[in-house]
Amino acid sequence: MLGGDLVAVWEVALSDGVYRIEFAHGTTTGKRVVYVNGQEVIRKDWMFKLVGKETFTVGSANTKATIIIEAITGFAYEYTLEVDGKSLQKFIDNRAQTTKTWLLKVEGEDCRVVLEKDTMDVWCNGQKLDTTGEFVDDGTETHFTVQGHECCIKATSSGRKKSGIVHYLLLNGEKIPAATQ
Repeated sequence: MLGGDLVAVWEVALSDGVYRIEFAHGTTTGKRVVYVNGQEVIRKDWMFKLVGKETFTVGSANTKATIIIEAITGFAYEYTLEVDGKSLQKFIDNRAQTTKTWLLKVEGEDCRVVLEKDTMDVWCNGQKLDTTGEFVDDGTETHFTVQGHECCIKATSSGRKKSGIVHYLLLNGEKIPAATQ
């Protein structure tokens, strides 16, 4: 598939899944190829300018991603990925603040549940779920089902200004530990 020209691989976690981005750069042929989860999304052959940018989209929300190719010395190149206009690290740090992720098994199947804190949208394995929200004495509850099992994301105050609101997932009444993003 990529041969010997593979120069960079990144993993980007979005609400609808984790995407593997691979970049092949043939510095002698001028070839540039971008793959997202093994699917070719950009192919350019015989590019005489070996530095520059390749922009494409990732995920169902068409999140903008850009690979930046820079010469560092002679024929050595540096490849950086920007997602949504931010460096990959800044994007990851921002996602850690705006989302909460849980990894769990339901009926023997791996499930990745993501809460978007700003919109309260809930995703499971790439699908946006129908939810019902309600206010309760100690915060809010967002109810939904995963493979017929009752789930609830509870949002309560941590009691500490620095921590803010704490979100946790209940599956059939059992608390599920959050994944490290």
